[in-house]
Amino acid sequence: MNPVNHTQVTGFVLLGLSQAWELRIFFFMVFLTVYFCTVMGNLLIVAIVSSDPHLHTTMYFLLANLSFLDFCYSSITSPRMLADLLSGNPTISFGGCLTQLFFFHFIGGIKIFLLTVMAYDRYVAISQPLRYPLIMNQGVCGLFMAGSWVGGFIHSIVQVALTVQLPFCGPNKLDNFYCDVPQLIKLACTDTFALELLMVSNNGLVTLMCFLVLLGSYTALLIMLRSHSREGRSKALSTCASHIAVVTLIFVPCIYIYARPFRTFPMDKAVSVLYTMVTPMLNPAIYTLRNKEVIDAMKKLWRKYIVTRGKQEH
Repeated sequence: MNPVNHTQVTGFVLLGLSQAWELRIFFFMVFLTVYFCTVMGNLLIVAIVSSDPHLHTTMYFLLANLSFLDFCYSSITSPRMLADLLSGNPTISFGGCLTQLFFFHFIGGIKIFLLTVMAYDRYVAISQPLRYPLIMNQGVCGLFMAGSWVGGFIHSIVQVALTVQLPFCGPNKLDNFYCDVPQLIKLACTDTFALELLMVSNNGLVTLMCFLVLLGSYTALLIMLRSHSREGRSKALSTCASHIAVVTLIFVPCIYIYARPFRTFPMDKAVSVLYTMVTPMLNPAIYTLRNKEVIDAMKKLWRKYIVTRGKQEH
């Protein structure tokens, strides 16, 4: 590769969701609302779990971490996308593009590993309820979280290391609203067939295998629940249904984007919007609407806020 080629493209033009000004204004209003709901919903769950001693358990610790990651994940792409919708010529520097790519895959990788940990947590809780506090203690939970962060970092740094070596000499138009591997690779001034296969293996096949393992584990859990009491089965089913819904919303779009050759398809941008903006907004609703303990804790937090505000006013 010619090193000179690396300096020929200093930035990229993000084509975004639309070039029409009216549509961009409409998208801005819609996604500003979506991002606001995402931030408020996920940070509210973090606050609820942190403030209520009854929720200081492994399951809710993992749920609060997932909510924090959803907040971070959405914030990597949404603020810039909102600004670019109002900009006449949205561009991003080469360094800024790689930085966004790094954090996008870093947080995304942590989420995938965390969902696997959450599936294991539910498996232990249902299959071995008496030994559950011993198996999933604070130390083990902390190790799982540390492993998720390390795994996410390794996954992400591989993406950046492989991408930064590519020569980019034009064109410099990225057909998306954020920087990601599939769009960047298509702009490289070299044959990227072998690299695409490596990226598909690293991203798509690993994601697909994790998804199948998770589905298998939840299927085993559902079969195991048949021997439980009606009340216990109902509560466990509600929790598992929430987990399965979140896993499906996160993994299916990722499999669609990464587990295939990096070619452009009509649904690509819609799917990208789904898993970068819509899914992080839906996750809090999926968990809170189906969880009585979280709803009760939310009411307690709200009453505490009202009482505190009343005292301040008097």
